[in-house]
Amino acid sequence: MLSKLRGEIYLLSGALLFSFNGIISKIVLVDGLSAWRLTQIRTGGAFVILFAIYFTFRRSEMKATKKELPWLIAFGVVGVALVQAFYFVAIERLYVGVALLIEFTAPIWILLFLRFVLKKHVPNSLWYAILLSFTGLLLITQVWSGISLDKIGLIAALLDAFALAGYFLIGDRLGKTKTSAAISVWGFGVSSALLFFVLPAWQFPVEVFSKDMELLGRFSQYSLPGWVLILWIVVMGTIAPYLLVVSGLKILSASTASIFGMIEPVLAGIFAWWWLSESLSGIQLIGSLVVLLGIFVADKARVKAGGH
Repeated sequence: MLSKLRGEIYLLSGALLFSFNGIISKIVLVDGLSAWRLTQIRTGGAFVILFAIYFTFRRSEMKATKKELPWLIAFGVVGVALVQAFYFVAIERLYVGVALLIEFTAPIWILLFLRFVLKKHVPNSLWYAILLSFTGLLLITQVWSGISLDKIGLIAALLDAFALAGYFLIGDRLGKTKTSAAISVWGFGVSSALLFFVLPAWQFPVEVFSKDMELLGRFSQYSLPGWVLILWIVVMGTIAPYLLVVSGLKILSASTASIFGMIEPVLAGIFAWWWLSESLSGIQLIGSLVVLLGIFVADKARVKAGGH
């Protein structure tokens, strides 16, 4: 009983840190660092620290076979680089809670992939999940009034949902032969290597570290140096929640953990409302609840279909 409670505390703490990280990331993005550069510094910093820890204490886990290598590279590109970059583009242009809600429709895309690409049987509840989630998204975007949300932000959030679906599917395949730690270190490493060449590190806008950044919203009269906020994003917004979630996953089942993952968009919405005064209309709030219900149903169906 105590170990179950400990697992739940780990997962809830991880969700809290991931959610709050959306606010800190938005501050850095609004102050001029691009989504891709923020992805580069986040994955690069996380890789250096995690690699040092696991290479020192659990080096044997880091080895990869020829069969695993293409999947590890795909995980780094899709599951780490694209998930984070599209997320940062989305939160820069949308309310943080809305961006996360759309991202977390990933279980629906996973079920559709299992059903129509892999031709696996999926529960009938899939169709209820799809109906609920897309009804909710229609209420959030208010399409009847010409879509009230930023279109680039909306596209980025949907692409992020697809990338997150890839993250779960590729991670599930790799999880059969590799530990979560090894998959994550490889993922951060591949993402860092890719972005090192796509966005040359020697051209990184280093002035961002010394620049004073306004904290926005209710704290707009205050500012902090860029290096403090970026260090938070790397350590408290990436490494700490990752370690907490992995620890929680070892104690609890994947299905239980995924339900805790659903708390993220709710918490992110609360933080954004409190800090940034991001508030939704009554219809959009109802839409958010309907999407959450759809994600919950889809997640349950995903576990039954064996796609967890």
